[in-house]
Amino acid sequence: MTEIPVPGKAVRGSRSGSPIMAMFDLLGRRWAMGVLWTLTERGPLTFRALQDACETISPAVLNARLKELRAAGFLTQGDGGYQVTDFGEEVYKALLPLSKVSKKWADLLSAKQEA
Repeated sequence: MTEIPVPGKAVRGSRSGSPIMAMFDLLGRRWAMGVLWTLTERGPLTFRALQDACETISPAVLNARLKELRAAGFLTQGDGGYQVTDFGEEVYKALLPLSKVSKKWADLLSAKQEA
């Protein structure tokens, strides 16, 4: 199984492994949030359908992220393919305000460049 960041153990950016840093370490991995986002918004998808939905993700990266996100409890695999768990849905919902503020940040930077 792929090793995932775990609260209480050293992770990227935190020797103590604070829970928020462990989660950001996991979600900050290439395509981790994209996979979570896509499955939350589109519902269960097979490996191939998810790869197509993510467009530029390689099979190796997708396989690694799926293993990590399943091990972390964000995703599960069922008859319809990979799907978000209740906890994964909670993580997604917690990220929505950050998504909103990131769009404000993008607008701010864009306005600064135009000035």
